[in-house]
Amino acid sequence: MTAAATLPTLIERFFTLRLMQQRNASPHTIASYRDTFRLLFAFAQGALGKPPSRLDLADLDAPFIGAFLDDLEASRSISIRTRNLRLTAIRAFFRFAALEEPAYAGQIQRVLAIPGKLHDKREVHFLTRSEIDAILAAPDRSTWIGRRDHMLLHLAMQTGLRLSEIVQLEQGAVVLDVGAHVRCIGKGRKERCTPLTSQTRRALRAWLKEAGQRGSTRLFPNIHGGALSPDAVQRLLTRHVEAAALRCPSLRRKRVTPHVLRHSAAMELLQAGVDISVIALWLGHESIKTTQVYLHAHLALKEAALARIKPFDGHQGGRYKPRDRLLAFLDAL
Repeated sequence: MTAAATLPTLIERFFTLRLMQQRNASPHTIASYRDTFRLLFAFAQGALGKPPSRLDLADLDAPFIGAFLDDLEASRSISIRTRNLRLTAIRAFFRFAALEEPAYAGQIQRVLAIPGKLHDKREVHFLTRSEIDAILAAPDRSTWIGRRDHMLLHLAMQTGLRLSEIVQLEQGAVVLDVGAHVRCIGKGRKERCTPLTSQTRRALRAWLKEAGQRGSTRLFPNIHGGALSPDAVQRLLTRHVEAAALRCPSLRRKRVTPHVLRHSAAMELLQAGVDISVIALWLGHESIKTTQVYLHAHLALKEAALARIKPFDGHQGGRYKPRDRLLAFLDAL
């Protein structure tokens, strides 16, 4: 490759050869990486005065990448989590470039050495049972749209599906026979089946008779028969939460997003005594560490642990000791 053609050619090969052909990356991954490089090239055009087609790999050194990430935080007010996602896309490209252009090994290694930023882990927000009931009661089920919205919210709260998984659901993904479940394709293109309660199964059986009336195969089509967009789901959720807040004032203090519905489903399972490893499988988590955030957010579990601690009386304290002699023997093993 000539110096002038190095970067444009590398970018094209990275997307077509590495991501699409070799890795068979999902459309979500490709779109996320594409947006990162759009932002990077717009920044380069302003900072270096070069259009993207004239950039060379040597222009993208570690100080320049660091300045780009800092500019994202300053000018676009992105979170640290989003900054780290942009850095992940850049690292993926430079790992590919290391094989294609070994002459730039030193520069590439310095870019790959840029660390991700540490950030505070936010507490998981979820809904109580009374808040869930209020939201489910909000849609006007005398209309087709109200029945669709109610079914969508009901399924989201029972299954814990991600927003991207819900909007992509086809009617054929629902199985209502013995072992009723819904199939979806989650992160990393992993397929999973989520069981349905008898109540959800009855509701879906009734909804499926209406869902296909507009000539759509989607489980939750819009009024034209097309797919609902993620923004449309957020808008309908916001509308119903505002209506539900009239009868459940605690909702006024909460920002309810589709992901909060997913958290609520996980907390319902946890409160029912379901093991955390089963919840991880239910939600499609790659690692059980991701699911453990629900343990930290479950105040009732912490209060139960606190109840087992002998209160301080100014004279003595210590660990919990069972009163039964046989339990004391077993605990000592």
